[in-house]
Amino acid sequence: MRNLIFDIDGTLLDSVDLHADAWAEAFRHFGIDVAPEAVRSQIGKGGDQLMPVFVPKDRLEREGEDIETFRSDLFKETYLPRVRPFPGVRALFERLKAEGHVLALASSGKASEVERYQEIAGIRDLIDVATNSDEAERSKPHPDIFEAALARLGHPPKGQAIVIGDSPYDAEAAVKAGLPVIGVLCGGFPEAGLSEAGCTAIYRDPQDLLDGYASSPLRRGVP
Repeated sequence: MRNLIFDIDGTLLDSVDLHADAWAEAFRHFGIDVAPEAVRSQIGKGGDQLMPVFVPKDRLEREGEDIETFRSDLFKETYLPRVRPFPGVRALFERLKAEGHVLALASSGKASEVERYQEIAGIRDLIDVATNSDEAERSKPHPDIFEAALARLGHPPKGQAIVIGDSPYDAEAAVKAGLPVIGVLCGGFPEAGLSEAGCTAIYRDPQDLLDGYASSPLRRGVP
């Protein structure tokens, strides 16, 4: 399994709660009362898929862009400095590079955010390909971002690429793109939900995936 496509938020970085808090605060600023817990269940989607869950259609058409801009600025100024990598991220990526894997990031974030995420995770020098929202018309659970990653990887043959993500939306998008997917629990989504969405294997976090690498689908392939 040569080509590995990683989600970032909730998979490599402990940021899901922070994103949920930022969205809830942004919604409150525009007079929309939504609990962070409700928003959390939608994290993993991009703003284009998340906002319609909470914002009436007429308001979304009028104010959607303003809400998204406010949330983005708020997250960068208030919440981004608190984002930290999960245990084992750098060590996992070093092992994967040593084993000959090609490493890609597939995020619905803006290009500048994806750059900053690589710095926070300490893996910028290990990444071969990184996609961002500019390369996908629709965010997860649509497959666009993973299809963009596959294009950047040169459209590897079937069985030569796999997704690693933390949310059912990652799994749904991967399956639609024709990719197997490994789930991690560190993003806070239930194991049952990841399995139902299509994950072929599930690990606690990047450190657990590193510890179990020799017997994982990354090393042995998908049956």
